[in-house]
Amino acid sequence: MSNSCDDPATGFQDIATLTGLVAAFCTTVSHYPQLKKCWDTGSAGDLSPRMFLTLAAGISLWALYGFLKSDIVIVIVNAVSLALLMGILYLKLIEGWASA
Repeated sequence: MSNSCDDPATGFQDIATLTGLVAAFCTTVSHYPQLKKCWDTGSAGDLSPRMFLTLAAGISLWALYGFLKSDIVIVIVNAVSLALLMGILYLKLIEGWASA
């Protein structure tokens, strides 16, 4: 009888999963400081809306990719990233309307 703990491939998969989770955590929380700064200062003036819209499209596609691959981790981390990014874009839009 084979024990999955003795299989070297299982260890590699665990490292790959852990690497993916750490990478997902880093990229997801990277949006938080910018969102907090925009929220605290009430200003998103120096942010490029084109860059954020392109990033939002990419994150959305990653979430779709995760859905198509049935990978809940990819879906969740990209949904959270998109929600944080939408917060920044919302503040950018409000600031644009206020200055118009």
